Amino acid sequence: MLLAASEAPLLARPHYAGGDPGPIVAALAQVPELLVVATPFLGAALGPSAIDWRTKEIVIVRTSALAGCRYCVQSHTVVALDAGLTKAEVSVLRGEAAAENCFSAPRERVLLHWIDAVAGGAGPIDATVRAALRRHWVDHEVVELTAVIGVTLMLNRFATALELPVATQTLDRLAAEGLA
Repeated sequence: MLLAASEAPLLARPHYAGGDPGPIVAALAQVPELLVVATPFLGAALGPSAIDWRTKEIVIVRTSALAGCRYCVQSHTVVALDAGLTKAEVSVLRGEAAAENCFSAPRERVLLHWIDAVAGGAGPIDATVRAALRRHWVDHEVVELTAVIGVTLMLNRFATALELPVATQTLDRLAAEGLA
């Protein structure tokens, strides 16, 4: 399912130029026409933007935990630590600890409620959750945060369905941090 560089179709080969492109790209390389449009989109949604790195990792880890995506939770736990989240905060995002113990900033607390409503629910979002979010986040941030949740959910299902493997160095780091 995951293509090595030597197996990659011509359109996918540039994604291997820097070495191992990771499991998501190695799987998408099976359909290079999709890969060449998906990677810029994923980069735009999940890469640097007006939303800071820490906040994006809050969204990604919490969304992935709600979706039950082992690959994304494990992979992004390490990224979240590198983005400045504490082990306690990551444990809350992963659903392993109560939120009252962390995230004292109102802006982050309402973000967690928004993630839970969007990623963990179905149907319309409760108006009080939306109103609380909009008191702390401006419109373009709400749109981007919601897009990050949606893109993360898409990748969660992709990674879970294809049983993407977590890198050994990631698993080693999780063990060293006590988060395996």
